[in-house]
Amino acid sequence: MPFSDFAGNPETIHRLREMLARKRFPHAVILSGAHGSGKYTLALMLARAMNCLEQPVTGGGTNSDGLPDFCGRCSNCTRIAQAEDLDARFAEAVEARENLCDTDKKETRLFVQTHPDVLIIPPDPPQLMIKVDQVRHVIETIYYRPGEARERIYIFTSSAFMKEAANSLLKVLEEPPEFASIFLLTENAGEFLPTIRSRSMTFNLGALPSAEIESRLAQLRPQWNARQRALVARLSEGAIGRALSFDLESYVAARQHALIMLRSALGAGDHTELFKTTESFRSGAEGREKIDNLLRTLYALLEDLMFLQSGAEQLVRNTDILGELKKMSEAADFAWLQRAAEGLGEVERGLRRNLLRSLSLDAFATALERVS
Repeated sequence: MPFSDFAGNPETIHRLREMLARKRFPHAVILSGAHGSGKYTLALMLARAMNCLEQPVTGGGTNSDGLPDFCGRCSNCTRIAQAEDLDARFAEAVEARENLCDTDKKETRLFVQTHPDVLIIPPDPPQLMIKVDQVRHVIETIYYRPGEARERIYIFTSSAFMKEAANSLLKVLEEPPEFASIFLLTENAGEFLPTIRSRSMTFNLGALPSAEIESRLAQLRPQWNARQRALVARLSEGAIGRALSFDLESYVAARQHALIMLRSALGAGDHTELFKTTESFRSGAEGREKIDNLLRTLYALLEDLMFLQSGAEQLVRNTDILGELKKMSEAADFAWLQRAAEGLGEVERGLRRNLLRSLSLDAFATALERVS
């Protein structure tokens, strides 16, 4: 997939390619954007463009703009592309570490590497933070000239650095080798130390319009109808990666449970359906994921109700159930929405204290009942 296939942000892509063409690419680049905006995809594209053996010059169409691209066929391109599925490669790295003896396991940090000169540094579990030993490994290898590529590439996939790790990274950024580039990926560039930001060049990936995401979903997810594509486009909040990986079936199931709870709270009637729903939220890892989905969905529905209360119908995301949301909005008010949001916060705090899930949800819904 060439640069022309990257979704959105054409000005940013053009600027990065121009710097490649002028051989003035910065040694440290911060790619900032929402989850699913394409930061990791773009970093791998740039890694391939820097090291492609064919070095094609394309313009994304019939007319070339004279800017560098990558072939996607040479040995460097294909090996770097093997890291595209970061979740799968991360799971493989975790499994490989788990198979080590206890002593080696404690001393082994996680990395993803499908090309000898391209190293991907994910946050290390269980804390899911970039640790100092990971940065030390970067320092140990970055000053060696690449063996099979023109540039050594290092991609930090998270801005969650431990303090010592962030301070160690500064040593590299102060005196970077001319043949290496570091990519720092984040949802918020402000999470990095000011000293790291001052030694890097920041590029922000903005949200895509919903219409553009719907158009791409029509091509890539033909099994979804127009209403489903519109729903996913709005829920993904302009992030094409989030839209393409969206689990629509799970979301609709969680939303149905959330609607039952809100109807019960607003109707103050028979609780039979409510109790049947909350009773299904059992303990265990599967139950934890299920209730996390429910809470996120409840927050999204409450936000849609707030938009309707404010007269901002155009901001509603659950457009496929707009009629029902309008009826709920008429039965609720801002004070009720505020209590509902505070109640969800209480549920989350209770779950952290291992309170019974079904009981917490029952208490949340019944506490919000409106008295006629």
